[in-house]
Order: sequence, then C-alpha cells, then structure tokens
Amino acid sequence: MKGISTITVLLALFSITGFAQNSVNTLGTNDPDAKKILDGVTAKFKTYQSVKADFVLQIENAAGKVQGTKKGTAYMKGNQYKVELTDQQIYCNAQKIWTYDKSANEVQVSKFDPAGESFTPQKIFTNFYEKDFLYKLNGEKKEGGKTLQEIELTPTDKNKAFFKVLVLVDKATKNIVSTRLFEKNGNRYLYNVTSFVPNPKIDNSFFVFNTAKYPGVEVIDLQ
Repeated sequence: MKGISTITVLLALFSITGFAQNSVNTLGTNDPDAKKILDGVTAKFKTYQSVKADFVLQIENAAGKVQGTKKGTAYMKGNQYKVELTDQQIYCNAQKIWTYDKSANEVQVSKFDPAGESFTPQKIFTNFYEKDFLYKLNGEKKEGGKTLQEIELTPTDKNKAFFKVLVLVDKATKNIVSTRLFEKNGNRYLYNVTSFVPNPKIDNSFFVFNTAKYPGVEVIDLQ
C-alpha cells in the first residue's frame, strides 16, 4: 500500500500502549506523584462521551532535524474512533477497522480486538502506563500561559525499540497535551494535541467506512 509511512509512524508512537497485559514491573518503584497525575488524566478522559482532538505528529532524527510533519484529527466515542490524515483515514466501529489510502483508493479491512495490541487513539489518553512502565514526575513548567507537568516513562521491557517517553499534562484540565517517544536509534516522535473538544455530537455511522462514497475503491479483506 502506498503511503504506509504515515500509519507506520502513528503505530510507532501509539505502540507505547501495545504491550502484553501480563507484564510485571520488577525493575523498581514508581513515583506516587506521577501516578496521581496519570490516574487523574484517565479518570477525566473517561467522563467524556466523545472527543475530537486535532494533533500534529513530528518526526526528528538523532541530530534533532525534523524529518516530517503530519497534521490530523482523531474522533473518539467509546471504543469507536476515526483518524483523519492528509493521505489516509482510519475508521473503527468497535467491530472492524478500515484503513483507507487516498492516493491508491484502497482500503484494508481487519477485525477489531479491544483486548489486543491494536492501535487506538483512546489508549494515549488512558491508563496505558500501569503495568508496563516505570514513571516519575520530572516537574512543572509554564508554557503558553499553562502549567504543564512532565512525566517520564521508561518501559520495563528493555527489548523495546524505544527507551523513554515524555508526557506533558495540562495541570488545570488534566488533559495530555503532548507525548514524545525516544527510540534507541535516535529517532524521536512528537505527538502534540493542538485542540481538544470534549463531547461533540457524533453519530455512530461516522465511524464506518462507506464504500459507496469512494467509487472504484479496492477492498482488501484481512479479516
């Protein structure tokens, strides 16, 4: 599929949530102050019926040079989501996942496994940290009139391709504003939430890919 790089990058970023659920933390202790903040983020997010979040995904190399920037929008409602990018779209109605490549007019269809390691944008806002990370509060800083709390996470599985994740939380709203992932090869992925709208009205049909709207689309069924 052409243009797969965008989704690959998203998967790399959101892979911080995709660990085996039986992982046990035996490498050290966690910072209770960091846990309190992260628990607050999860609790706040779970109060929303739906969410619309605009984001910017930036990729940097080991020298700090920007390799690419992608803008997008994520819509979430329960286990359903839709991610809109310039060149691709991902739909999920909590039963199926459709990954649509605009340039190729091609869509891949796969099953959704809520208990598995599938990418979902919801995971970035909820308790992904509990079993597979050590975490600590690095402190607070002012940025754009906001007080941001920086939490550093390190994976308990040292075989992972990345060694650190920095999460910035808005102290007032308890929303995650950015996540930066550091790979061992030097690459860095920054996911910055530029707009966060809670409880927009979204019909369930919005999360289903309608082939009738895409004449000539090639459907690849991976179910």
